[in-house]
Amino acid sequence: PHGGGARIEKGSEHYLTLLLWIESGSPYRDDDDPDLVSIEVEPEGGVLAQGESRSLKATAVFEDGSSRDVTSVAIFETNDKSMAEVSESGVVTAMNVPGKVAVMVRYQDRIAVHQAAIPLGAPTSEMPSANNFVDEFVFANLKHLGIPPSSACDDATFLRRATIDIAGRLPTEEESESFLEDADPSKRAKAIDRLLQSPQYADYFANKWTALLKNRRDDANDITSNFAFHAWIRDSLLAGTPYDQLIRELLAATGTIISNPPVAWYKRVKEPKEQIEDVAQLFLGVRLQCAQCHHHPFERWSQDDYYSLAAFFSRIGRKPTDTNGEDLIFHQRGVAQSINMKTGSPVKPEALGDSVGEIPPDEDPRLRLAGWMASEQNPFFAKALVNRYWKHFFKRGLVEPEDDIRDTNPPTNPELLAALEEHFVASGFDLRELIRVITNSKAYQLSAIPNEHNVVDRQNYSRFYPKRMQAEVMLDAIDQLAGTTTSFANLPVGTSAVALPDNSYNKASPFLRVFGRPEATSVCECERVQSGSLAQSLHLMNAADIKSKLAAGSGRVARLHKSDDSVESIANQLYLAAFARKPSGAELAIAKDYLSEERRDAKGNPVDAKVAMRGNLEDLVWALINTREFLFNH
Repeated sequence: PHGGGARIEKGSEHYLTLLLWIESGSPYRDDDDPDLVSIEVEPEGGVLAQGESRSLKATAVFEDGSSRDVTSVAIFETNDKSMAEVSESGVVTAMNVPGKVAVMVRYQDRIAVHQAAIPLGAPTSEMPSANNFVDEFVFANLKHLGIPPSSACDDATFLRRATIDIAGRLPTEEESESFLEDADPSKRAKAIDRLLQSPQYADYFANKWTALLKNRRDDANDITSNFAFHAWIRDSLLAGTPYDQLIRELLAATGTIISNPPVAWYKRVKEPKEQIEDVAQLFLGVRLQCAQCHHHPFERWSQDDYYSLAAFFSRIGRKPTDTNGEDLIFHQRGVAQSINMKTGSPVKPEALGDSVGEIPPDEDPRLRLAGWMASEQNPFFAKALVNRYWKHFFKRGLVEPEDDIRDTNPPTNPELLAALEEHFVASGFDLRELIRVITNSKAYQLSAIPNEHNVVDRQNYSRFYPKRMQAEVMLDAIDQLAGTTTSFANLPVGTSAVALPDNSYNKASPFLRVFGRPEATSVCECERVQSGSLAQSLHLMNAADIKSKLAAGSGRVARLHKSDDSVESIANQLYLAAFARKPSGAELAIAKDYLSEERRDAKGNPVDAKVAMRGNLEDLVWALINTREFLFNH
């Protein structure tokens, strides 16, 4: 699993050291040998020009105050090999990608981090003014790195971008026309507020959270619990339930699913091992899986940290109910503890090194865990959420991957991450307010078109990074453009794909399967497929469901075909529906020519002009669907 291969060359320093140790009887250590306390790296950070190299020095510090140069036996690893390479001897060489890169230095079970800024060095004398604190930190970082940002995006691009990111849909033609004609300088902020209050906002983010919380249907008995859990998440988001309260209701849930829907999470996640790993990764941004068996190689977490977190879930009781497949979840009185599988010793509840105090036998330990989640002592909870939401809107987290927050994987803009975290806590864990401050920033509203300098930037947000639409959003967008709906079992006609309660609908929808809607088996966002494939291209080009939407008797093509609208008006309507803008002069000319083009039958005879117009309309809508501008949020 770790790759294999030769690690030590015969005759090398490491070879001779190992040989000498074996010849000496392979002694472990003397009782009075001092323990290793920490490792230090010199320098700790600094600026590294593109192509420049720097030697790092690793020093081990022991409990008796002594220290030793361990550079030759330490392990050096970079967190982004495209930005910097590091040799076994600790020589770091910067590549030609600007930004901030970290080099982890590891010796035994101790780690240190060297972080280097690699500037581009382009002129940044004129930076955009800031809309809020997000811009202040983003533009300050760009100025420090010498990366000039792109210009602001136009109104049509902004409206389409924000509507997809907040509500998971395209703007309607009416919304687009009204927005483009509006001269109010605050219209973007008003549009954001309108989207945040819409039911589609709750649908879209409920779709995100239910997938991460594994609301999947394994058999027919799950339908009630899945619908109830999804409804609870959606209603909580629509009502503006604070994030800390939402998680408290989830973690401390007791009773039955019918009376208390958050209990459904415990139906999917039954074992303490799975519970603590999911909680840590999803809500704290900490991957604890390694610490179950050994000290985490890239972090400070030990096995005791792992099992002390598991102890919070050690007193969960289950009783079968009258409903097939459903359990009553309750707190079993008793001392909360788990057993360290390596030492065999009992471990009391402790929250990643933070004490939560003595927990009486009659108190549910999950309440202490939920209380610690939103406390000032918790350095992970708010940070993990704001980083996750930042990635949702900017494609890349300030810490990447978004659920791997650790000392050896520092944020690209630590000041911005800290400010977002502070703002989120001060707002009372208000998810809407977090989205509002992110989307109102000029950083979010930059154009996706790079300038002559920032085309190489991948982590500093000098431009908007285009994102492929998610499977559900894309299906709804095609329906919206085609003027059709997709039917789903046990759901009202017209239910959107982003409002689906669980993964079971993937089986009946070739589109959702091909475009990577997750099966809700993991808390990792990586389960969702966001990359393109040949199967996706072929599906969009000639799949039966796409053809049927274009040819639908009640669809947009049929309606436009029956109307008396001019060819120019039809083209304007289609472009507004697809891109929230009207076509350019060149696009309009092409559309008009094509819509008026003659068609011939299999024998080469001209087809009736009205019939030809219908076929041409279908082709034009098909062509718009297959453009990058349509398939990507830009």
